[in-house]
Amino acid sequence: MTRSHISGHVPVGAVTPPAARRPLAAAFRALISLAAITGIVIDLILGSPLRVLSYFTIQSNLIVAAVFAVSAWRAWTGRPPLPAWLKTGTVLYISITGLVYHLVLANAASDFSMTDQVAMVSGWHTASNNLLHTVTPLGAVIDWFLLTRPGGLRLRHAGWWMLYPLAYLAFALIRGAALSPGSPARYPYPFLDVDQHGYGGVAGNAVVFGLCFYALALAYVGLDRIRPSFALHENRISSPGAGPLK
Repeated sequence: MTRSHISGHVPVGAVTPPAARRPLAAAFRALISLAAITGIVIDLILGSPLRVLSYFTIQSNLIVAAVFAVSAWRAWTGRPPLPAWLKTGTVLYISITGLVYHLVLANAASDFSMTDQVAMVSGWHTASNNLLHTVTPLGAVIDWFLLTRPGGLRLRHAGWWMLYPLAYLAFALIRGAALSPGSPARYPYPFLDVDQHGYGGVAGNAVVFGLCFYALALAYVGLDRIRPSFALHENRISSPGAGPLK
């Protein structure tokens, strides 16, 4: 009997390990994606869409909504997880959103405090504010620590992740220059306000924030090498239709 004849009668499932579904991770990631989408939709309904979409908060939550939705689907269907650099980069951006909001913008002691505007937020604005700045950042970080396998990150990834904040800086400055003086939210954040700080001051602010963001990126790379692999202990469910070998 020839080798080709033998191989033709071996079912694929007999040589391929059955896919492992991760329902807990899938459900948690779906909730995170839903929280981000809900917060974004509320802001889009209550405000000017073009203005709303100009904020780093909204853009980072859009990234979370997309990446975590795909990640949830992969976990539910037993497909391989997303690349570590993509998942961690997403967590980094939403971490920046949460940290800048709570430590800088909503902090009365900060030089760039927006506490007066924060205090005026109420109703649906409060709900979206909490979802976008607190719920999704915390959820993403928890998922990364507890439900995402460690490994696969390199120091170079920390540099790659800085490309988006740099692109956002360019976008915010070009947008501000294109808008007429006095336009609402001409510059989305106080530390990017050229009218108040000048381009030199904004450049200095960008360097300080950029170094902090890069340090946070390096921290994620370092933590990835020492954190325990909780994800490996999740109770899994084999996908239906698996081959006879278990």
